[in-house]
Amino acid sequence: MKAQGKDSLVSVTASAIPGYRAGTWTIDPVHSEVAFVVRHMMVSKVRGRFDAFEGVIVTAPDPLESSVTARIDLTSLNTGHTDRDSHVKSADFLDTEKYPSMTYRSTAVRAGGDGFLVEGELTLKGVTRPVPLTLEINGFGPDPDGGTRAGFSATGDIDRNDFGVSFNGLIPGSGGAILSDKITISLEVEALLDQPG
Repeated sequence: MKAQGKDSLVSVTASAIPGYRAGTWTIDPVHSEVAFVVRHMMVSKVRGRFDAFEGVIVTAPDPLESSVTARIDLTSLNTGHTDRDSHVKSADFLDTEKYPSMTYRSTAVRAGGDGFLVEGELTLKGVTRPVPLTLEINGFGPDPDGGTRAGFSATGDIDRNDFGVSFNGLIPGSGGAILSDKITISLEVEALLDQPG
């Protein structure tokens, strides 16, 4: 198959997004979720989320020129267990007293498969590493208050050791790690149009 040029690829991509709107959007934390999953004891998964975050999405006229910036309040960690939350916030893991937030900044967007791949940089505990996210655009439409909203889903993986979140322990008798190094990130984002593009 002959490779398509950038203009052809963008044309196909834009036409395949129903109701696409260019503009600047503010993430609505009430209708969004920043969640993660980590394997525990090699037999199960523990899920958690961050309850406080903010961000801005810019959907460009050329969708591949779009961007996102976000800040997540690490002190808002919620795994459904108070003692576990306190431990994860401690210097053993996130050290939220010294590093109360993490940030994400996209650097590029490209088409891939049935959706998009967002290239970006995650900064956590003073360390910045590239973290790509697989993105699905869920749609654009009006809300009951006369505004316009957009929805996105994104997933990605990080190795927590890359960010100095390396505390662990061994399972007695097996030698296996209590926690996996891989953390799976899952984002459900609803955003409100602030300024049409």
